[in-house]
Amino acid sequence: MRIGLIDVDGHHYPNLALMKLSAWHKSQGDTVEWWWGWGQYDRVYMSKVFDETYTPDIPEPVNAPEIIKGGTGYGLDNRLPDEIEHIYPDYSLYPELTKDTAYGFLSRGCPRGCPFCIVAEKEGRRSVKVADLSEWWNGQKNIVLMDPNTLACPDHMDLLVQLADSGAWVDINQGADARLLTEDNIAALNRVKLKTIHFAWDMMEQSEAVLRGLELYERYGVIQDHRRRLVYVLTNYGTTMEENLYRIYKLRELDYDTYVMIYDKPHAPKEIKRLQRWCNNRIIFKSCEKFENYK
Repeated sequence: MRIGLIDVDGHHYPNLALMKLSAWHKSQGDTVEWWWGWGQYDRVYMSKVFDETYTPDIPEPVNAPEIIKGGTGYGLDNRLPDEIEHIYPDYSLYPELTKDTAYGFLSRGCPRGCPFCIVAEKEGRRSVKVADLSEWWNGQKNIVLMDPNTLACPDHMDLLVQLADSGAWVDINQGADARLLTEDNIAALNRVKLKTIHFAWDMMEQSEAVLRGLELYERYGVIQDHRRRLVYVLTNYGTTMEENLYRIYKLRELDYDTYVMIYDKPHAPKEIKRLQRWCNNRIIFKSCEKFENYK
């Protein structure tokens, strides 16, 4: 079979599903390539992560009798078959983005059920182990862990040991849940080679638990440079400007870097976008300590 692949989001970040589909089809002796507008294909896969707000759909190819669409951008009810889900990804699809870097999940699902997040609906409202590291890592110097909430997984201590034993630099790119930090799992995180560590403070009702976790990490965590300790602050979702500023100023006081995220950014008020520009520009944020002084 001749298989065509389309990364509808663009080629800015490796599409893990397409890498697994490519690996599986190649294992079956099929020819796999990025789709081109000429020639005939037996099947074309179209995949996207983002919905129409960020990634407009593209016309279906006319040079294939079978078109399969998948990814959260097309809905939450599509899944890869197990034999494809658990195959070693074809990193050659994205040679620059995956140079000496492995991408994958060790756990899926999240118990939080945050209303702005699709993970609980898509993957379940509990975090479960879905793979060992060896399933998608083979000695690369860098690991990008894509788990939605590793610390919520009952097996997270074992997963952290696997990451530490790899000796690779690890990016927990969805962040660690500060509300679940303990002395024990902070000690396990300390053994993992982390360039940075990310947390989130999404809503004001989380404040007590988030602050407890951040203060615990301040006391026991090995990363003490604020430039390597980042906290995502969600705005434009049920918080006032005063509450946004309270979180930003509090994190500065605790010596954490802050990164403002905007929910539904295309329709967000101009003042929220100004807040993001002020906070997320390190030079401006350092030189202009108060938002009211930012012009």
